Amino acid sequence: MKRAVVLGSTGSIGRQTLDIIRQHPDDLKVVGLVANKSARALAEQASLFGAEKTALMDEDAAKAAGVPGGMDAVIDVATMHDADIVVVAVAGVIGLQPTIAAIEAGKMIALASKEVLVAAGEIVMPLIKEKGITMTPIDSEHSALFQCLQGYQPNQVDRLILTASGGPFRGKTKQELQAVTTKQALAHPTWSMGGKITVDSATLMNKGLEIIEARWLFNVAIEQVDVVIHPQSIVHSFVKFKDGSVLGQCGWPDMRLPIQYALLYPQRKRNDMKPWNPVDTPELTFEKPDEHTFKSLRLARSAASAGGTMPCVFNAANEHCANAFLEGGCGFLQIADVVEQVMLRHTKEKATLESILSQDRWARETADSILKSG
Repeated sequence: MKRAVVLGSTGSIGRQTLDIIRQHPDDLKVVGLVANKSARALAEQASLFGAEKTALMDEDAAKAAGVPGGMDAVIDVATMHDADIVVVAVAGVIGLQPTIAAIEAGKMIALASKEVLVAAGEIVMPLIKEKGITMTPIDSEHSALFQCLQGYQPNQVDRLILTASGGPFRGKTKQELQAVTTKQALAHPTWSMGGKITVDSATLMNKGLEIIEARWLFNVAIEQVDVVIHPQSIVHSFVKFKDGSVLGQCGWPDMRLPIQYALLYPQRKRNDMKPWNPVDTPELTFEKPDEHTFKSLRLARSAASAGGTMPCVFNAANEHCANAFLEGGCGFLQIADVVEQVMLRHTKEKATLESILSQDRWARETADSILKSG
């Protein structure tokens, strides 16, 4: 029995995590839940799953609901004595501090919030190694890589190949994307996800973030991580080995499968998901990404190569701009342009928790200033 804390329990990944836990009552039990502002939904989940502790990230919402709130309260849940595994499914770099606290407390980590490793892989992964903690990825692409790498040594790996659906604007030109609306960007062709991550998928920023995350999770050079467009979203990623063999992991686009693998690893158990059969999708296609129209992949590689606080700045600027786009304060193509401008203005610092949190704030403020200046 693994006792789980779910950070971000009322979001898309959080709700699907609870569905997996519900399906495996002999293997998984909820002991703690954290949400951002959704006090009522959090209370309903806590009652349904018997959570011992809850907290809200937003202090005002917590005060209004009469529940613990703020970062200290979240960390208290993430490090609770009864927990074995902490699912990090909060949107953005806000999940960094409770993740680090949970690692220091000896908890296993099931990671959905890619921003944690994008912004702070330089400090998180050494801490994972020092504490002897297992970190299992929830992202479908990184779960696929993790599964394909079981039983293999890092020095046998030639390349990691992340697949991307291409989002709703695959094949579009810059001119065609000038007047993209929020509604169009949120119409993802294969996945059902939260707003910010769906925008990231449309800009291919999500894949840029995943490149950096893969670099840290699997201890490879950034040059060893490739991206291929795969519109059907059936092959979730490939590993190419030095002998030329290529392994891939396949399945319907359902986040519950990688969530289950992350929670129950190394076990595999039956569930209520529809199994994939090759004859169901006889035509699987692959193509190169258009890095001229979608420059986020280039920006991600540049940030990763620079290291230090640059990946944090890349992530924070994108997060601010993506949310601004959702609120009507940023154009679609403007997202990558502003991220690039923020990166050009940044003076890299050594990555520490303090510098990452400080430069995260700086990047958001700088991006906001650029957007407001027109």
